[in-house]
Formats: sequence, structure tokens, C-alpha cells
Amino acid sequence: MSADPPSPERPGRAESVGLREPSPGGRDDPPEEDGPDGGGERPPPGRPRWSSRRRAIEWLVIAAVAVCVALVIRVYVVQTFYIPSPSMTPTLKVGDRILVNKLAYRFHGVGRGDIIVFRRPPAEDCGTPVTDLVKRVIGLPGETIWDKNGTMYIDGKVLAQPWLPKNDPNTYTPSFGPVKIGANSYFVMGDNRKVSCDSRYWGTVNRSLIVGKVEMLIWPLDRVAFF
Repeated sequence: MSADPPSPERPGRAESVGLREPSPGGRDDPPEEDGPDGGGERPPPGRPRWSSRRRAIEWLVIAAVAVCVALVIRVYVVQTFYIPSPSMTPTLKVGDRILVNKLAYRFHGVGRGDIIVFRRPPAEDCGTPVTDLVKRVIGLPGETIWDKNGTMYIDGKVLAQPWLPKNDPNTYTPSFGPVKIGANSYFVMGDNRKVSCDSRYWGTVNRSLIVGKVEMLIWPLDRVAFF
């Protein structure tokens, strides 16, 4: 009896004949294509490609926004100032840099003993004109202030000045006044009473001239302080 002819070979797994297994959903996935560099997948169709031009534009926008924010903060919130004269020594010395809060006095007002920065009053004539000055608030609106032989009086009561160092001849105040302080105005003086050109010479400071309250001495670093 003759042998049966050999049966045809059955194909094995799909991979054995070079085919792809069907996806779980029953449909074949499309073949993968090489990306732009010859390997990997291509980005999905329709996705915008990043370009150097687009990145440059975005960085310019970010920089512009940052500058605008910095300007808004400087104009309306805080600003740094440089001390050019010794009128506030020993509290503030020539070359010091201070941080001024422009919003604090608008919400909380100005108090006695506060150090403020203000625009030059019209009557100020103490040498070379300057745009802004820094002094300490001594008298408040409606008060009457004067000094007699180094003792300061507010409405007839002796004014304690804890912000001045004791036994410092530069803080001695020669006699002046009395001065009646008008509404919305402040009597300001430098801590260095011997050299400070202040309200004793050119009058009070109107509230509208105030730039802000000095919050902090930020330079030099070894003398950083809050006020």
C-alpha cells in the first residue's frame, strides 16, 4: 500500500509568516512610519510644530509682561531710593538704599515717627533742588508744635522721641515755633537736627506730596533693618 502524500504544512503564528496580529477590536493597526529622523513615531496629524520663530515670539511676550508687571509694582506698590545726604543720620547714612511702600500710608495713614519719602515742597530751598526727600514725621495735622532748649512740645505736652539716640549732639534741636500744622499736612524733620533742612525752614508737607513710607533699609547688608 502506498504511503499517503505528505500533507501541506499549516502556517503557525501570524508572526511566522510575516503578518501582524489583529488588534483587539478586530481591525489591523496601520503600519508604523518612521519619524523625521528616521526612527520613532511621527507626531499626530494636525499638531502644530514648534518653530524657533514661535519660541522667540513667546519669549518676547513673556519679557514684555514681566517688564509691565515690574513697572506697575514700581509705580504703585514699592520702590527703592538712594540716600544722598546726611540729614537722616544715624538712622540712614549716605549711600544707604531704602525700600518704600507706596500703598501703606494710603490705607493706614501716616503716623508720628514714620519715615517718609515725599516730593519736593514748593517752598523748599536748601541748595541744589532734588526731586524727592526723606524725613521723619514729627507733627500731625491740626497739632501745634514747638521746641524750647532741645525739648519738643506737641500741644503743650513733651514729645518723647525714642527713635533718636541718646546723648548724640547731632540730634539736639534748637528752639523754634510754635507752628500750627494745617489739615492734611505734616511737620517733618531729619534725625540729624544740626544739618537737616526740613519743616523748620520751609513749612509742612501736604499729604498729596507723600510718595510712601520707608519700610526697610536694604543696603548695606550688614545694616538691614525694618522701620
